[in-house]
Amino acid sequence: MSYTGRCACGAVTLQIAAGAIATRQCWCRQCQTLATGSAATNAMFPADAVHIDGTLAHSTWTAASGNTLTFHFCPGCGSQVYAQSSARPHIRTVRFGVIDQPHDLAPQAIIWTADAPPWAVFDPALDRFERQPPPPPPLAQG
Repeated sequence: MSYTGRCACGAVTLQIAAGAIATRQCWCRQCQTLATGSAATNAMFPADAVHIDGTLAHSTWTAASGNTLTFHFCPGCGSQVYAQSSARPHIRTVRFGVIDQPHDLAPQAIIWTADAPPWAVFDPALDRFERQPPPPPPLAQG
């Protein structure tokens, strides 16, 4: 399984040489701010499988989970590319929006539902977590 991607202006490109560990729609307040009011939809990949060409800027803060979260984005167009949590340095959480279509990714879970606005609609087929979900399964050692 592999994926390619790019920011809106094309200055940053991605090559992802692995399948997703997990895919999630996040309704935490920080993701809502970054996603202009909706949830952020993300795919988690092994960090060493995500190769990025181009210059990224970043911003870091403490997330509601208590972890330090660093968001990496294109300084030219502002496209969010990926996030990195201090709790999971071995994982890069890539925004669905930068992954080239078509792809086979879809959310498997909805997280931080307690922070979602009253109008949010949740797919009843997906697992839901009011706050931080359990970590994804450990990466297979190869």
